[in-house]
Amino acid sequence: MLVPVLQHPWDLSPQEAIALQRELAQRVDARDYVSHYETVAGIDVGLPEGMAHASVVVLSLPELEIIEHAYAERPVTFPYVPGLLSFREAPVILDALAQLQTRPDVLMLDGQGIAHPRRLGIAAHLGVILDYPAVGCAKSRLTGKYEEPGEEKGSYTWLRDGDEIIGAVVRTRSHVKPVFVSVGHKISLDSAFDLVLRCTGRYRLPEPTRWAHRLASNHTLEK
Repeated sequence: MLVPVLQHPWDLSPQEAIALQRELAQRVDARDYVSHYETVAGIDVGLPEGMAHASVVVLSLPELEIIEHAYAERPVTFPYVPGLLSFREAPVILDALAQLQTRPDVLMLDGQGIAHPRRLGIAAHLGVILDYPAVGCAKSRLTGKYEEPGEEKGSYTWLRDGDEIIGAVVRTRSHVKPVFVSVGHKISLDSAFDLVLRCTGRYRLPEPTRWAHRLASNHTLEK
């Protein structure tokens, strides 16, 4: 079971949520706290028709075999505001995480870590309030500039906001679009994109978030 060590209300106005993001961003720690990862939990959320559906799928490393999964749903109560995704998705993710019997070594979310205008995407937000290692692996860029990485799997470039490196643009499969990896909490950027590559098989998305997406969308892990 994973539960927050830092509590805060979720029924905030957008202005209050932005202020809280700026405060929590100061707590993000981009240092490695785990030397060897044996399990990783992929997390994804679907938002159909006013409901939030969260799934967590725990996989072993390096085998990438499913150990456990959890699912939760609840109504969406926070409005859609760009940059405030975590206030719509985090509560239902916490519901799903609370069901886990396994304590994974690291969380991997389909979303941003610090590659966010206020340096607190959903992976960073959850990492901070859980005080837990977390990685953001997003399918698209939210902020920052980058040069396109090489076409071969494992190629990467840095995602920058001015002079600050806020993430890595990583080719997880040759000749397909890259993913955008950033620190969530308690992990370095080098370790974050290395973990993403270790978790990537035949598909563009790493296996933990790919399976989590399947569960959130279909409510099943059946192929």
